[in-house]
Amino acid sequence: MRNGHLRASDADRDLVAERLRTAAAEGRIATDELDERMGATLAARTYAELEAVIADLPGTQPERRRSATPARSVAGVAIALALVVPVLMAAIFVLTSVFAVWMLWAAVAWWFFGHRHHHHYHHRRHAHGHAQAGSGRGFRL
Repeated sequence: MRNGHLRASDADRDLVAERLRTAAAEGRIATDELDERMGATLAARTYAELEAVIADLPGTQPERRRSATPARSVAGVAIALALVVPVLMAAIFVLTSVFAVWMLWAAVAWWFFGHRHHHHYHHRRHAHGHAQAGSGRGFRL
């Protein structure tokens, strides 16, 4: 193993222990040898020590657990953003709507009362103005 001097993790020791159990189930090592190798596996500190425990077993180099690949971390960030951004946008919308709703009511009231008053004022003025000017559109007595 190239990096045999590197420290092994608990996950690495677990992989070797699983391989030893499999080897015992296949009949490759005896029960007493399994106990001895399991003790060495749990005491191993480096990859070289783990490799020595399973070196005589076929296809059993301890695999190193890799950290998340860049593609997985990018996907994780993308999923997190896809969930967080809409929630933040909804929260901003709700908060600004709650504080700005009074402006909507003010605009509706201004339009309703202002428009009604303006229409009523022009209607009365227009009707009285023509009747007084003698335009012929009113009743004559």
